[in-house]
Amino acid sequence: MRQLLIAVVAAGLLAFTTAGTGAVAASTTGNPTTPAANQSVQATAAPTAGGDLPSTPVIGIKLVDAPVSEKNDPRAHSYIYIIDHLAPGAVISRRIEVVNTTAATAAVSLYATAATIAGGSFTGGLQGDVDELTRWTSVSRPLISLPPRTSAEPTVRIAVPRDAAPGERYGVVWAQVASRNLAGVEQVSRVGIRIYLSIGPGNPPATDFIVEQLVAGRGSDGRPTLAATVRNTGGRAIDLSGTVNLTNGPGGLSGGPFKVVLGSTLAPGQTEPVGIALDPRLPNGPWDARITLTSGEVSRDAMATIVFPSGGTAPPVVATGVPAIPAAGTSWWVITGIAVVVLIMVVAMFLVARARRSTRGSRRSSPVPVGRSRP
Repeated sequence: MRQLLIAVVAAGLLAFTTAGTGAVAASTTGNPTTPAANQSVQATAAPTAGGDLPSTPVIGIKLVDAPVSEKNDPRAHSYIYIIDHLAPGAVISRRIEVVNTTAATAAVSLYATAATIAGGSFTGGLQGDVDELTRWTSVSRPLISLPPRTSAEPTVRIAVPRDAAPGERYGVVWAQVASRNLAGVEQVSRVGIRIYLSIGPGNPPATDFIVEQLVAGRGSDGRPTLAATVRNTGGRAIDLSGTVNLTNGPGGLSGGPFKVVLGSTLAPGQTEPVGIALDPRLPNGPWDARITLTSGEVSRDAMATIVFPSGGTAPPVVATGVPAIPAAGTSWWVITGIAVVVLIMVVAMFLVARARRSTRGSRRSSPVPVGRSRP
């Protein structure tokens, strides 16, 4: 039976591996690969139980163009997402760059597949998995022969039919290379760019979410665990990142910031737990926990008092939404400037009111000419 091995690292967040029968298991990596300095993401080959595989050309991919309509969404400018909102009948073209980083010529296949969001994971399909979005999507150069250490810039075109129904669609544009070893095992490596495409008139749907609960626990190894239950209340998919800070612990202890485990994606209406990696030395508590989660340009903060159990999972604690703390990159001079402007306005209003009172007073006390009485 023909054996198939697929190893995928797509946009630093997708991983697919399979061997033997060709059935594919898809999952989101808990510790995503960091893109290279040029923002392209590399796919690597995985060994099989049958022995080493020959070297396969390693390729990278990134988005060259980003939409002006999504200028405030960092994901649209991260080079690994095509994010846009289009009206029915609209057509967009986006250039992508495919890079061969090795000393061997690479025969690169480019194609789009369907994608799903379930269980907190974004899962791209195999070649041949189609849906509405893939039927609307084409690549200008489906097959490219890339000499060693060169690149190409094909174009991805998405043409939305005039009768397309409103809603958000998901897909992946893949760049794929393949080789075969002496044992007949085929090795396929691919990298991809996610597509989040919203369809509808006017402005795009709002992005929003809430943190509903915090659940503390402690594993069999003694390590504390914390999960936040998040509900996507907006009209766009969200990709969550963030931190948790613990304060007012035993003896006045504090801890953090602890990073949220990356890879959590929720479609509109979905509710999923988001994990936080904690320090194993944390005592049980109680602790005041403040979590800050971000997707794109939207951030939400919530607080709750938690206690880590000695083992197992504690009952969920309802989280209370709180005003967001300005991000580390916030320009404090802007905030100070706004405060100064407000202060100047208050002082100006006070001076105007004082001047008006002085004018009225001077009119009432003005001298009367000699020989004339007051009216």
